[in-house]
Order: sequence, then structure tokens, then C-alpha cells
Amino acid sequence: MRRRLDQGADPNTWRGGRPLHRAAVFGSPEVVAELARRVADVDALEGGTTALWEAVLSKRSDNARALAAAGTDPWRPLIGGWSPGRLSLTGPTPDLFAVPEGERGPTEAERAAAQEGARLVAALGDIHYEGTGLACVAGIDAEEAIRRLEATPVDREEADGLLEDPYAYDTDESLRIIGVTTVPGGCVVTQPWGYAPQMPGVLTRLSTGTVCYGLYANPKSGNQGSIARNGVVEGRDLHPGGGPDQNATSEEVLASYLYRYNAVAYSCAHAGLRPTDARAVVGPPDAWVELPQRDYWSH
Repeated sequence: MRRRLDQGADPNTWRGGRPLHRAAVFGSPEVVAELARRVADVDALEGGTTALWEAVLSKRSDNARALAAAGTDPWRPLIGGWSPGRLSLTGPTPDLFAVPEGERGPTEAERAAAQEGARLVAALGDIHYEGTGLACVAGIDAEEAIRRLEATPVDREEADGLLEDPYAYDTDESLRIIGVTTVPGGCVVTQPWGYAPQMPGVLTRLSTGTVCYGLYANPKSGNQGSIARNGVVEGRDLHPGGGPDQNATSEEVLASYLYRYNAVAYSCAHAGLRPTDARAVVGPPDAWVELPQRDYWSH
């Protein structure tokens, strides 16, 4: 990288973006420090954020320290009123920057959200969920979810066979089999091999009088999220576990930080669920059931 810069590469722009922002997330502290020494403005914005913001959001504390040493401003408010420094106070490295006198730290509610976020991430652990569909439903248990979906019990041996090799079964049949589990705060509908829990006709039925966050961890295109509230799908094509957009609220920014790269935890937290382990996601669920045949897309 140093050789290319010495040969005339522009440290301020690369393929329409800023190299320092990319390095803050994917590079080493040495690369970050070298770029920071050469750029015109270490606090330059891309997409409404500084390179330091990207390092903090990605929990790259090594790169955040290198940027702070280069003179970047940790306390500059950016998206949702958060600064990189204030955001770091809610995460695993609250001592990342020296806090200036008079700087407003996280509120009591924000600290509580951060504490629950750390607990939830630890409780779920490092699970493999690629290809899994989920619906996280607030305020109802598994029995009520099954009633709303008009689902019928499935033999556990049949479900075990699906788990072993879901692609050996007819797709139309396997997509109608789901697991349902009660957790503190509500319930989780899961399908380790498909997207059925996030189908609009499932979410709208589950969300009557409450809120539901759907997730499909699409192996081809990444995590896809949906929000349904009181029988209406309010949001589609969302990106749980991703970064906040420029218009994100303060609450959305904090959730993006606490659950970065953890779409399952983000989905549970959005619905206010507080599982104590990963069983509701990876199984075995409280019950395996079969959805009735109907159009779940036009609902």
C-alpha cells in the first residue's frame, strides 16, 4: 500500500469511495495510520460518516485507536445524533477514548439496551444460521402462534428427517414444516432450511395485535428482514445486522451497533424477545407443525 501511494496513488479516493473508510473496517492499524498521515482530511465524510465511525461500528478498536492517534475527532455527532466516542461507551471498549468534560454519555435507557444486547449476543452464542428463516413475535407464546397459523402437529421423526436432509423432500412439502418455541417476551418461529416464517402471509397472521420481525438468512444475497405490525407488513428488504443508513434514528443506530453482523440477535431484540439460549433458532423447538396449504405471498 505504501509503495502504491509513493507511486502516485490517491489516498483520498478509490473507486468512488475513500480508502481510509475501507481500511478502517478491513485493514490493519498500520495501513490505517499510513493512510491517515497522507489524506487531506482525516475526518472527511463518506455516506455521512467518518472513517472513525466505521471503525467503531465494526468494533475495530485497533483501527479506532490508530485514527484517534492521527487526530480524528471521536466526539463529532454524526448519524442519529451519535458520535463515534459516545457510541463506543455502550460497547465492549468503553475506555477507547478519553471522555472530555461535559460530554453527554449514554442515557439510562441506552445503557440498559446495551446491557441487554451484550447478554442476548452471549446467550445466542456463535451459531450457524445461513439458510434459516425466522419470525420473532412479541407477546404471544408458541401455542397462540400455532393457533393463529392454523397449523397442525408434525411427527418428530419426520421433522428429524427433514433436518438431516431437507433437500431430499419435496420443496412445497418441506416449506410448510416449521418449528415454534416460546421464549421470554414472546415466541420464535423457525425453519432451518427455508424462508417460510418470513412469508407475508405468515407474518401478518402472527402479528395481529402485536409486532413481528421476520428474517431469512439468504445464502445467495445475505440477510433479509421484514417488519409486520398488527397484520400489516410495514417494512421489507431490510438488512438486520448491517449498518444504519444516514436517516436512521438514535434507536436504530444503537441497535445496528449492538447487533452488528448478528442478524438473529437483531431480529430478537427488535421484537423484544429475550431468549436465554439458541434453542429457539437451531432447535429442537417446542413443537414442529405443518402450515395449511394457502397462498402466503398475496395473503
